[in-house]
Amino acid sequence: MESDTVTTPFGRRPMTLALLLKQRRGEAIAAGTARNKWKLFRSVCEARAGLGVTDRALTVLDALLSFYPEDELSSEKGLVVFPSNVQLSLRARGMAAATLRRHIAVLVEAGLISRKDSPNGKRYVRRAGGIDQAYGFSLAPLLARASEIEAMAAGLAADRQILRAMKERLTICRRDIAKLIAAAVEEAVPGEWERIYSLFHALLERIPKAATTENLPPLLKELEMLRLAIINILESREKMQIASTSESQLERHIQNSNSESLSESEPGLETAQEARRDDQPRSGLKDDDQGRRGNGGQGLRAVRTDAGRLKSFPLGTVLKACPDIADYGPGGAIGSWRDLMTAAVTVRTMLRVGPAAYEDACSVMGPENAATVMACILQRGGCITSAGGYLRDLTRRAERGEFAPGPMLTALLRAKDPPIAEVS
Repeated sequence: MESDTVTTPFGRRPMTLALLLKQRRGEAIAAGTARNKWKLFRSVCEARAGLGVTDRALTVLDALLSFYPEDELSSEKGLVVFPSNVQLSLRARGMAAATLRRHIAVLVEAGLISRKDSPNGKRYVRRAGGIDQAYGFSLAPLLARASEIEAMAAGLAADRQILRAMKERLTICRRDIAKLIAAAVEEAVPGEWERIYSLFHALLERIPKAATTENLPPLLKELEMLRLAIINILESREKMQIASTSESQLERHIQNSNSESLSESEPGLETAQEARRDDQPRSGLKDDDQGRRGNGGQGLRAVRTDAGRLKSFPLGTVLKACPDIADYGPGGAIGSWRDLMTAAVTVRTMLRVGPAAYEDACSVMGPENAATVMACILQRGGCITSAGGYLRDLTRRAERGEFAPGPMLTALLRAKDPPIAEVS
């Protein structure tokens, strides 16, 4: 609905083109538009910053809405309220008349209400012939801008949520960086910690007093990058310590293991039980595989030593079945079991296998066989989702006498070479 007339101000207040445009725009209400006045007022409160009104002006608007008899503002009903100055002051928490006039002017300037002055400037309603002619303050501009105000309120509420989340991230990031630097200095971790702390302090000084969604994200990004850099330094140090510890433990395993297990010419491969055959189909291997000659041409079977320890495979067989492990040996090559076990430690770290899981495998299978299994896992990396979980499962099965590396090596060798007929 759009008014056919305009209302000029009473008294000495001048008429301006801006006032005319606001009045016309405020009266342009689509037919059927209706809003709950208190929900709309809540949206105005949330969008206060975007509308340019003060909290005292909102108190006056609250009082004006209380004079509207219905809960729903509707374009089909009159939208003019006509309270006296005394009653309006009472409902505005006792606001003085001069203050009341000033904040009414703020609401008019913001385009939330408009004046509809009578010939003598008084506020009243005249009822004649079923037609009410009211003079006072029109709430039509508020209803006409309802959709705009609601969208503005939703956007500002979302911005407040984003800003709150950014402030929380900033607080956590500051705490993390301060405590990580303190921990690094306390534990004497090598690094340029004085320079890092100076950089951290400089970033903190740039935190704005009035944070917004525009000025906070770049600073937050720099702080999070600094935290990530510190974490990477500390994790690199931890990985180096774990690798050093694992290599030291492997050296002790090597020294304590049966000297026969280090022989690279051992003809047989270990098995769960001496009398049990592998579940894999029997197949022959090439002549250069010495394991075939020790197992009667039945493929890679595994036997236990008299002491109960699983025997290791010939190193040449392991490297033939798992050539990828050679890239991780000292100098990119493997010439001994010690080289293979060193490479296995590197691969273990790369595949995120925990040190405890690998130590358990060394204890149950022996260090040579654990290294062999790691080489097989690396070779079959594309088929294994969790190398750590797979190794722990194999260790448990080996402890129960249900697993030996023989079938794994056989499968890898068979994948490289076509099977040859078995000689009966």
